[in-house]
Amino acid sequence: MVVLAIIAGLIAWESLGRFFEPRDISFDEAILVAGVGLLVNLLSVYLLRDEPHEHGHSHDGHHHHDHNRRAAYLHVLADTLTSGTAIFALLTGKYFGWVWMDPLMGIVGSIVIARWSYGLLRDTSGILIDGSVPLETFDAIIEALECDAPDDLVADLHVWPLGPGKLAVVASVVSDEPKAPDHYKKLLAHRPELVHVTVEVNQCGGHDEHDQ
Repeated sequence: MVVLAIIAGLIAWESLGRFFEPRDISFDEAILVAGVGLLVNLLSVYLLRDEPHEHGHSHDGHHHHDHNRRAAYLHVLADTLTSGTAIFALLTGKYFGWVWMDPLMGIVGSIVIARWSYGLLRDTSGILIDGSVPLETFDAIIEALECDAPDDLVADLHVWPLGPGKLAVVASVVSDEPKAPDHYKKLLAHRPELVHVTVEVNQCGGHDEHDQ
């Protein structure tokens, strides 16, 4: 996300500068380089495309998207866009003398890339506040951790995605008769999507503490 935003900013800044200080362009060489770049980027887009069957599914039927893969996909898509607009601008500059098309296409490309970056940031920001995990998942984890003893209480719980259909859990359990953290981890063993579980166990009153 940050990389996409930086790319958009650099392209816009460089394009604005070329409006006021046009530079000589070796059209044939530039078109050749941009064409090779476009082919490479198109291949990368094809390899990173999001196939419908590659989506993970959680037990409650919700889709989980790999945001790291999507970020990489948008990155190469942004490169593809800049290569395509560069070729268009170079062709119009070579055959029609429209040298102003080069910086104009740069600004258009930067706006599109910035919009993609914002969309990715909007979709992933919920992870930072556990907002991308259904409330039913939180309730099920709490119920499992508190089911073994009536005095066990989940005092704090954080759950966030690590990848498609994979979740990390950090829980704090308070109990009058605390057990080892591994005991509480076993209570969640029936949920295979919980691939990284950390449990902190505290005795009521704070006299004893276990963390693993």
